[in-house]
Amino acid sequence: MRKKFRLLILDFDGTIGDTNSIITSTMQATLSEMGLPARSRQECSATIGLPLRDCFKALMPMTDETAEQCADVYTRIFMESHKPGVVPVYPHVIDTIRQLHDEGMIVTLASSRGHASLEAFVKEFQLNDYISLILGADDVKRAKPEPEPVLQTIEFINEQRKSSTGTPPITKAETLVVGDMSYDILMGRNAGCMTCGVTYGNGTRKELEDAEADYIIDDFAEIMTL
Repeated sequence: MRKKFRLLILDFDGTIGDTNSIITSTMQATLSEMGLPARSRQECSATIGLPLRDCFKALMPMTDETAEQCADVYTRIFMESHKPGVVPVYPHVIDTIRQLHDEGMIVTLASSRGHASLEAFVKEFQLNDYISLILGADDVKRAKPEPEPVLQTIEFINEQRKSSTGTPPITKAETLVVGDMSYDILMGRNAGCMTCGVTYGNGTRKELEDAEADYIIDDFAEIMTL
């Protein structure tokens, strides 16, 4: 039986946009500029989904101060490198988001990317009318895999809907968290929500299984069947 979800919380990198190439190349350029040991694309890719500072700390031991400097350098290089059209959207993502919205689903973003960068991508992909909330790493105190982004999203949406008479608040059981990395799944599970992993992004099916995703799909359009 198809489960009735009312709120969809989506990751961005590796779920909506194929940012792997630009992220890993920017991380490598950051390490080079900082005079730090080089890391492979695969090593950099494994950290995607964490807040920027934590990505660099996961690559090698470093102080919080150095990690913050890395994050600042990364952000500058990324903004210089990111031009419209550089990041492709995964197949069926845009059409499915629009269809879900038209069917009454509330669609939001919860990403470890900064808020301004997320807003720019939403505008570029012409999703402004379909995304009800953009939540970046700088919008929360405790990012993925902590549950705060999910809990904050549910609270915000329910607060918005208070004026709608006769509309019951959205519950955790009616919320589906979707992402490509274990951090996304753990965030959703830690919040007490259902989760869905996508296999076409940066994580592997095994990582999603080990994180105990409730659903695992190979194509974003499969969300329509859940």
